[in-house]
Amino acid sequence: MRSQKEFTELIDQNRGIIYKVIRLYVRNEEDERDLFQEILFQAWRSFPNFKGDSKFSTWLYRVGLNTVLTFKRRPQLVVPHDDLAQIKSDVIEKNLNEEAEALYIAIHELNDIDRMIVTLHLEGYENEEIAEISGLTKNNTAVKLHRIKEILSKKLKTM
Repeated sequence: MRSQKEFTELIDQNRGIIYKVIRLYVRNEEDERDLFQEILFQAWRSFPNFKGDSKFSTWLYRVGLNTVLTFKRRPQLVVPHDDLAQIKSDVIEKNLNEEAEALYIAIHELNDIDRMIVTLHLEGYENEEIAEISGLTKNNTAVKLHRIKEILSKKLKTM
């Protein structure tokens, strides 16, 4: 039986994952707060089923992504497509350099699945872990990642 203390410690160690997942898909502070709470709730609810076959961070990414994607599908909570001007202003406020700013904007133009894959890749996850989180095969993940890199490269050349 898993304990609340164990859960709390694992969440504290991996809290950044939750924030990263949320920032990938939501641009509204209220929705960010709601999603953070919802991801914690879903993780706590699912924690007894966590067998430890994968790293906790991989499992938490998957719970977070599933929660965010479910949130975005709810009609009453439709999250509008990111406005590039708003993204650009957010990035500038964070004082990122020009290259990072361009990459950030290009990534936000990708569809949800591609955005997730490239972000996990940039976080250092291997294709096998990305496949586990996304539900894709390892080969499909590798192919999609290659195509995403080509798309981003083209977008960055035109910015």
